[in-house]
Amino acid sequence: MIHVTFDSSYSFDFRNDWFDFRCFLRSYSYSFVSVLKWNLDNSTMNELHTICETYRNLDLGKQNVALATVVQVRGSSYRSPGARMLIIDDGRWFGSISGGCLEGDALRKARQVMREKTPLCVTYDTRDDENKSLGINLGCNGVIDVLFEAVDPDDMANPIHFFEQLINLQQEVAVATIFSGNEAFLGKKMVVKQTFAIDENIQYPDLCFQLEKDLIELLGTKKSRAQQYTVGEETFDIFLELIQPPIRLLIFGGGFDARPLSQLAKNLGWNVTVTDECVAHIAPVFFPQADTLSLCHREFVDQEFVVQSNTACVLMSHNYEYDRDILKKLLKTTTPYIGILGPKKRFEKMIAEFTDQGIYFSDKDWDRIHAPIGLDIGAETPYEIAVAITAEVMGRFTRRQAGFLKLRQGPIHHRDTQSDQVFKEATL
Repeated sequence: MIHVTFDSSYSFDFRNDWFDFRCFLRSYSYSFVSVLKWNLDNSTMNELHTICETYRNLDLGKQNVALATVVQVRGSSYRSPGARMLIIDDGRWFGSISGGCLEGDALRKARQVMREKTPLCVTYDTRDDENKSLGINLGCNGVIDVLFEAVDPDDMANPIHFFEQLINLQQEVAVATIFSGNEAFLGKKMVVKQTFAIDENIQYPDLCFQLEKDLIELLGTKKSRAQQYTVGEETFDIFLELIQPPIRLLIFGGGFDARPLSQLAKNLGWNVTVTDECVAHIAPVFFPQADTLSLCHREFVDQEFVVQSNTACVLMSHNYEYDRDILKKLLKTTTPYIGILGPKKRFEKMIAEFTDQGIYFSDKDWDRIHAPIGLDIGAETPYEIAVAITAEVMGRFTRRQAGFLKLRQGPIHHRDTQSDQVFKEATL
């Protein structure tokens, strides 16, 4: 439902009363509805969000739960450090820690952790093709450390509750998780936020002092990794992980080709906003999965939307002047990606007009503007174009060139050449 209030109050069910709502808007001067926004009841669901949402929907009075996390990888593996899987004692799991070769034994280890209520770190060696005991015969050629933690619903410090709190922050955080060493510290965590505020339950001051420095550094390098620490006579293996909010996709233009883009982006776990100057273009029936739909005149775009470093902006209104005016505003933001639908000559016309106005692109602007938008995969239909756009956005945020993997020099995942340890390089 949306409530519109001017000199009186109106309430409409968008799914049923959309035509009446459009008629209502037309009865008022457009200046009175320069900005109108509504949020749909859709949550952004990447893997960690899905795990937390699944946990909330369980009958915790009847089911026991454990969380499995990949904390270190040496050599090749299907998943990188930070991959997680929620395991239920009835045999179901959500998320993944491998391509399927570890999940069977992971269920057994998870049930052990559920019974004993203590964390457990297990090392899986997939380098031996003949190792049949765990069902590991895929030849992944890697060593994978997985931390299993019981999830006690009565413990407000349980790992799921911990990650839910981080998700709600909607900001980058650096997290340290102990997975080897003194058993009393297994699973203990420390967090450094963007404001450098610190939360921890490790209660080991000398270790925390070292971790604080490295977690602050992690906020800059954005490279999650496992690292060994020595304090006195004790040695700890600790997973240093950067957790980021999902990519925010801001689509300018609610045409028919924006619909599959919105849908695909939501399937990737992104937060999606669609905005247009025409209310008919952004009916919720066209964008059922979007998080936010906004009726906003171009004049108010910079006031209505907070565009940050995790925001990708796509201009696809098919209206030259609208796209040009929006681009001018986006140049003043920190968005790392601006994609413009349409032929190159259309963009060159914008450049010429900007030059006449004394507006010049910086090297950073040339790097972040993608016009024409999308990867060159021969896309023709709206769904194919959506694939080309989302792939390009993802490549931009993961700092990849988005070419053929078979032509990539080196391993698929980022790997340290000396230790052979896989590290996860986060998005921009």
